[in-house]
Amino acid sequence: MKNVRCAPRPTGLRVSALTLAVAFAAVACGGNGGAGSDGKPTIGVVALNLSNPFFGTLEKATEDAAKAKGWKVMKAEAKTPGDSATQVTAIENMIANKVKAIVVTPASATALNGVLQRAKDQGILVLAVNAPLSPESVADATFATDNVAAGRLIGQWAKASSPAKPRVAMLDFDLSDAPAADRHEGFLAGYGISKSALAGSALTKGTEDTGQQEMENLLSAHPDINVVYTINEPAARGAHTAIRNKGLSGKTVLVSVDGACSGVQDVKKGVIGATAMQFPDRMGEKAVEAVAAFLEDGTKPKGGVIDSGTALITDRPVEGLPSETSEWGLEHCWGPK
Repeated sequence: MKNVRCAPRPTGLRVSALTLAVAFAAVACGGNGGAGSDGKPTIGVVALNLSNPFFGTLEKATEDAAKAKGWKVMKAEAKTPGDSATQVTAIENMIANKVKAIVVTPASATALNGVLQRAKDQGILVLAVNAPLSPESVADATFATDNVAAGRLIGQWAKASSPAKPRVAMLDFDLSDAPAADRHEGFLAGYGISKSALAGSALTKGTEDTGQQEMENLLSAHPDINVVYTINEPAARGAHTAIRNKGLSGKTVLVSVDGACSGVQDVKKGVIGATAMQFPDRMGEKAVEAVAAFLEDGTKPKGGVIDSGTALITDRPVEGLPSETSEWGLEHCWGPK
């Protein structure tokens, strides 16, 4: 059967959220295209590294929301960061099976552009979650955390909580990664410090081991560090171990981003001073809402990145900066408790 280019459809859905590695593919040419013999539409979900509780939460929320609407779901998983080949193959398979929409957490900002454009050319709705494509317009919309805002929140809190003579260090992830770069820049802006004024910085792999190792290296070179930004909560946990081993517990301000239940527990225990919570379940649910509107009458969401929300979690609130307690965080966090 030949592929048919669908006529343009009206746009204008209002949506509000985003984040994770999933892919929905769907033919939107009307009739029963992309539906089984029972008339139910099929969507595809391509997830990234489901062993990561963030991505697992996003994938489950997306699938549950789709099945609650009576839809069928095709799934595939890229098991390692950067595994675009698996995602490309999965999306090609979904196009061949005439799914109705593609919701994808891209393993690469650019490697999926060609296959996603082919999907759009056939009338399939393309949604990205967790991280934007490059250019963003490759997707009809992106649902993700505003990572600049997340970084700014913990930067503002760290500034207000800093000792009299702050010495600031940053434990980052590969800054070619858009969320990592956005968190980095947001923190600098929120704290009101330039990169050149930092005591030190280092790249981690976002793991506890590399967080500890790089924090040890930084403290060896700059033993007066007393404020530390971390890319995520595992890196923060490792950094805290290094800080504790140096006898600096209680003397160092440590902040992070994510909002996993384990990270919120670390806030409660005083390991992390504050973290910015993301909401991966909202990303998936909002993506499904956008698909539902598209299936109903062809309405597409507004383009660009749609924020899924962020909340500052701390048990040491500062005046003028809205925040939630760790108890609230444990009621809204994701991943194992």
